[in-house]
Amino acid sequence: MAQKVTPLYAETLVLLWLWSFKDTPASRSKFITSSTKAYKDAIARLVESQSIEATKGRGTSLYEITAAGKEQLAHGLTNEDFSFSTNVGAKTVNALLTWYRQAHGQSDFGNGSQAQTNGSSNGKVDIDSYEAFAEQALETYDQLNQDYNLDDLVPIYRIRRELGDRLSRQNFNEWLLEVQANDLVQLMGGDLPNVTQDQLEDSVAIPGGGTRFYMKRL
Repeated sequence: MAQKVTPLYAETLVLLWLWSFKDTPASRSKFITSSTKAYKDAIARLVESQSIEATKGRGTSLYEITAAGKEQLAHGLTNEDFSFSTNVGAKTVNALLTWYRQAHGQSDFGNGSQAQTNGSSNGKVDIDSYEAFAEQALETYDQLNQDYNLDDLVPIYRIRRELGDRLSRQNFNEWLLEVQANDLVQLMGGDLPNVTQDQLEDSVAIPGGGTRFYMKRL
């Protein structure tokens, strides 16, 4: 990582991500996009302090922020030692904006307002870290999968084109392989019907392993 992940940083981000789910339990892969030990340790400490609650789901643990966690989140975000030193992605920034507005008594947001916030971020902020890429790639996967009923198999070339020129082709390839290495997604081959040359080029070639056309979230 580009920065040292302190306990304050890791715990505050975990709480912010969980808070953004609006009291809906979430598996770790939904809010953690890094295999860094600091975040796993943060989750363990937060469970122990009852700032988050862990329950068993189907084959995985589900986490939910508690009242104590919301209080700790407020202390973390207002702590002078907490700061972002890298691009964290639109999802985190929007969660922070919503928290700030609610903390200042401006909690009435409609879908149109949120969509406008998202739109003002997309395409304007460079993706300059693995963490930001993982967050944006998974968000894009979820959106494409939902909008086009892709049955959990989203073409990689569509994700690359959605992210556009916010990052280099080399970084896209390297970070996508890292997302797979962290067991967040599986990159799959198979057939891409009526594939064109540009779609082939916008997929991902695995050294010694052929081309991967699809991404499936784990």
